[in-house]
Formats: sequence, structure tokens, C-alpha cells
Amino acid sequence: MMKQVYPEFQNCKKLLLFGGTFDPIHNGHLAIAKTVQETCGIDRVIFLPAGQPAHKDGKPVTPAPMRVKMLQLAVEKEPSFVVSLLDVEREGKTYTVDTLELIHSWTDSDTEIYFLVGADSIHDFPAWRQPEKILSLCELIAVDRPGYDTNTLLKEIQSLEQTYHGTIHYVKTEPMRISSSDIRKRAKRGAHIASMVPEAVAKLIKETKLYQDKPVQKALTKQEMITRLQDTLSVKRFIHTMGVAQEAVKLAKLYHEDETQAEIAGLLHDCAKDYPPALRDRLCKEYKVPLDEYLKSSPGLIHPFLGAEVAKREYHITDEAILSAIRYHTTGKPNMTTLEKIIFIADYIEPNRAPFPGLDEARKLAYTDLDETMVFMLEHTIAHVQEKSSVLHPLSVETLHYYQNAIKDKL
Repeated sequence: MMKQVYPEFQNCKKLLLFGGTFDPIHNGHLAIAKTVQETCGIDRVIFLPAGQPAHKDGKPVTPAPMRVKMLQLAVEKEPSFVVSLLDVEREGKTYTVDTLELIHSWTDSDTEIYFLVGADSIHDFPAWRQPEKILSLCELIAVDRPGYDTNTLLKEIQSLEQTYHGTIHYVKTEPMRISSSDIRKRAKRGAHIASMVPEAVAKLIKETKLYQDKPVQKALTKQEMITRLQDTLSVKRFIHTMGVAQEAVKLAKLYHEDETQAEIAGLLHDCAKDYPPALRDRLCKEYKVPLDEYLKSSPGLIHPFLGAEVAKREYHITDEAILSAIRYHTTGKPNMTTLEKIIFIADYIEPNRAPFPGLDEARKLAYTDLDETMVFMLEHTIAHVQEKSSVLHPLSVETLHYYQNAIKDKL
């Protein structure tokens, strides 16, 4: 037994223990802890970062001092949230039952001890070391996990209570849609994580390059791009994206443009389209995306400008021709390159588009004259926007006038 006593477990009526590797701590952890605290009337939430957790055998874990530092930064503004070094300072593998025995010996006799677990842990609980003893030392509080059926969870709770003669509470929470492993993967490639972890934690990870083996500079392969797009786009948007890439390659071949450039621009043209508003706004600030009054009043127009920066910083595209094609694929701009026009048009006519007035004619025009297609598409798009009384970016009007004049000059 350890001689040292940890005061954070004393002088408290209701203690909630939240154990884990916290590699790193993220907003989902904090939100769940707060929900359980408010629901159950918890006085103090103790975060217990593991030293060398038994269930992580053979898997690399960030050194404890850094995990503790991130936790401390994450909870510094929440007085009832406390980080304990108990498991970190113990030698060897840490088991929940041993931790609870120690804590139980230090708390007052009337202290109620609760231990927070996810639905997956409830399922695996019989495999834990001395489950019956664990339930004699504390009461478990089970919370939801993504993809785990609540009815199944409740049945498992009932079965465990009968088997091990303990108490397990269920608290309905918003399942965590982010995970520490996802954050590590994003941080490793230098991608954005600020919406997933507290600001101070994100800053520390970025400054220390915590999860990066080395800076990633080489552009992703086509398959890597597709895999990442599958993770960040809705199914409908992903199908559309693949259609745009396919159409862009066909047009590039017809008009003697670089097919690889066209395919990459087609794949990445909507890479920032499905970002939640909070993430979109944060990235615009971080990546210094200039937002004029039209973009601010119509956020739906922001994604191509942000998308070019995301393609550059997260997909490591350095070809300005590709980045510009992404940037102007929605508004257009005067005097576009052939590649820019191809992406603009491919986005409009890709084969997965649901039928709408003018689509068939635009598809025919695209294979005869790009400038005429630009005029046709812009006229229809501008009329549609005006009919809906939506915000029309002046670049679209300038682009239409430019190509109307370009066609006149050809005559």
C-alpha cells in the first residue's frame, strides 16, 4: 500500500472518478463529465490519468507528464474538476480495483464514490480485475457511446447488478463524436484540432508538435485524399465529389489540360463544404481567409475560399493552378484559366446531379465550347439566386459579363 495520501479525495460528499489515458483530453470528455456532475449532484470530479494502464499493453502512450499537463490546462477554469496524480505516480500497471481500494481508504465513511464508464466498458466489465469488488467499493455511472444501443446497455447494466450485487446508474449523455485517437491522427498530419480540444490544449499540442513524427510536406496520394474526404464529407457530398473529379478528367482530356491537376482539383473542390459553422469560422481566422461583406452575409459561399486553404495546409497541395480552381469554382472570376473553367463546369454538370432545368443543355455545351457554357451556366445560376432573393457575389456578375464579351469578340 502507498503511504502517501492524496487530499483531493477527502472532505467531499460525492466524488466522481473519471479514469482514462486522456491522450489527449478533449471536449467530449469535459462535456460528459459536466453532464454527469449536474445530473447526479456530484461535488467534485476527479480526473485520473493512467500511468501504464493494463488494457493498453503494447500500445504507445504519451508520457504521463504531458498528459497531466493537458488535463490541467483543460480543467483550470472549472474549480470542481481536479486532476489527480494517483495512478500516474504508482509504479507498474494500474488496475481500477487497486485504485479504488486506495481511494476508499482515504475518504470519509459517508463519502459516496462513483466511477464513470462508457457503454463499451459496461460490456467488457466482466473481464475487469475483480468486478464484484469494484462494485463493493463504488457505484458505476454508465454513459452513452456512439453506435451503442441504449436498450442493450440497460439490459447489460441490469445483468451486471444481479451478477455482482452492485449499483450501476445510467445517465443519458450526448455520445462523444470525437475520440482521442482521431485527434492524434489529425495532429500527426498537422490538421486542425482546435474545435475538438480546449484552446490551451490545442495550443500546447501545436507548439510541441506532440503527435507529429515529422512535418508532413508531401502531397497526399489520390487514395489518401479519397479516404480523408470520406471521413469529412457526407455520403451525398462524397458521391458528388467523385462525380466532379470524373467529369473534370473527361473535360481535361477533351481540352488538352493536365488530367491529374483536373482530378485533384475535382476531388478537393468541396473539401471544406461540410464543416460545421463553428469549425468553418475558426479555420477562416486561423488560415486568414479574407471574408468580404458578401461572404459574411452568405456563409454558403465561403467554402471554396476556405477549401483552397484546407487543400494547401491539410492536403499539402502546392500547385497554385489547382488551388485557384478550387477557390473560384463557385463564384467564378474574369479571365479564368482552362482548368478553372473545367472545375467550375464539372461541378455543375457532374453525372450524379439530380435533373434540373438547363442541366442537359449545359452538358451538351460543355463538350463544344467552355466560354459559351460559362455564360449559359452563370445566366441560369444568377437568375436562380435572384429568384430566391439570396446574396449574389459580384464576382459572378463580373464573370458573366467577361464571358459575354469574350463570345462577342469571337464573332
